[in-house]
Parts: sequence; structure tokens; C-alpha cells
Amino acid sequence: MSEIEETGNADQQQTLLGHLNELRIRLTWAVVGLAVMTIIGFVFAEALLNFLLAPYAASSPQGAGLQTLRPTEGLETFFRVSLLFGGVLSMPWILVQLWLFISPGLTTKERRYVYIFIPSAVFLFALGIAFAWFVLAPAAIFFLANFLPDVFMTEWTSQEYISFMIKLLFWLGVSFEMPVVVYFIARVGVVTAKTLRQQWRFAVVGVAVLAAMITPSIDPVTMLLTMFPLLVLYGLSIVLAYVGQRQFERSMAV
Repeated sequence: MSEIEETGNADQQQTLLGHLNELRIRLTWAVVGLAVMTIIGFVFAEALLNFLLAPYAASSPQGAGLQTLRPTEGLETFFRVSLLFGGVLSMPWILVQLWLFISPGLTTKERRYVYIFIPSAVFLFALGIAFAWFVLAPAAIFFLANFLPDVFMTEWTSQEYISFMIKLLFWLGVSFEMPVVVYFIARVGVVTAKTLRQQWRFAVVGVAVLAAMITPSIDPVTMLLTMFPLLVLYGLSIVLAYVGQRQFERSMAV
């Protein structure tokens, strides 16, 4: 009996080591993709920086201009812009690596969901960035740039402004992928649509906290503009969780 237990433990340990090794490989390839796109982004960093300055230029009565207070701040700003560019363009590649990690544990039929998972995740990510750029960024920057009277000159540092824009664009894009994530965790039986419906009050609080983290602005308009699409996406997540739950129940009944 002890020999059987030892054999089972050895198999489990080997399986765990295999999963960890596969995770290491996928993370390595994801980082390589991010690094390549970041390097490409560094080549176009100046053009990207001018592009990110557009909301500030349109909102500031004094015109666009960013200060650099430290010798290395300009270089850090270029790197931040390049990293944003790399993170956005490498997102499909990162999602592919994630799928390659989880796909061995799926059936042949379930693996066909890759044709839904990756395009949907990429589309929602791009939609979140577009919403942040065209709706949130102009509203937030206009409020912050014109909050003080005209006697005060608004001059932001490059590090603070670029950090604000990166947080706004990238993390709102990631947040927009909530329906896809909820669907797949419901598909494997981790969460149910009923649970999501019953916990809607906690969801509202969580969305408010997330909106406050994404948009560190004190005005309620920007925060409400951030919360509204996230709450709509939470409602969509409940619907997709119901679909995933039904598929999970059918697969368990076979």
C-alpha cells in the first residue's frame, strides 16, 4: 500500500513540475514578445509621446508642455511610453501564451474556444483603450488642467502625466476583459450566474474602487464615466456566466 502511495505522490510531483515548467516557458515567451514590442515602441517613442500629449494640448490654456525635474526623467518617460506601446501590441501574443498553457487540460471540443477567447479578449481590450482615450482622458485632463484659476500656471511633469495616461489607458483596457474572464471561470464551474447576481452590491463597491484606482481624479464625473461601462460589462458577465455554467453542467452530465 505504501508503494502505491509513493508512486502516486511521485506522479503528482512530476505532474506539478511539468505544469510549473510549462508555465515558465509560456511566461518566458510572453516576456520576449513584450520586450520585442517595447524595443519597437522605443523607436517611435517621440511620436507616441506627442500623440499622448494631445488631450493636454487641447485642455491647457497655456498649451502643452511637460517638465523634467531629474536628469534621467526624459529617458524614463520614453521608456514608459515604449512599455505602453509594447504592452498594447503584445497583448494578443500574451493571450496566445496563456491559451497554450491552459489548453492541454481541455478537451478537443473545448480547445475550439480559442477562436472565441483570443479575438474577444483582444476586441474588449482595444475597446477599453478606445473608451479611455476618446471619453475619459479628455474629460479628466480638462478638469485637472483647468481646476485652478487662470492666475495659476498648470505645468505637469512628464513622469506624472505619462504615468496617469498609462494607468488610464492600459488598465481600463484590461478591465474591459472582465466578461471573457468570467465566462471561462464559469465554464469550468468556479462561479455561477446566480452568485454574481446575488453579489451585485459588492460588485458595485468593487467597481467603484477599481474606477478610483484607474482614474486617480477627484472629480465625480470622471469616476462615474469609468464606472458606467464597467457596470455594464458586469451585467454582460452575468449573462456569459449563465452560458458558461450551462455548458459546464452539460459537460458534467455526459
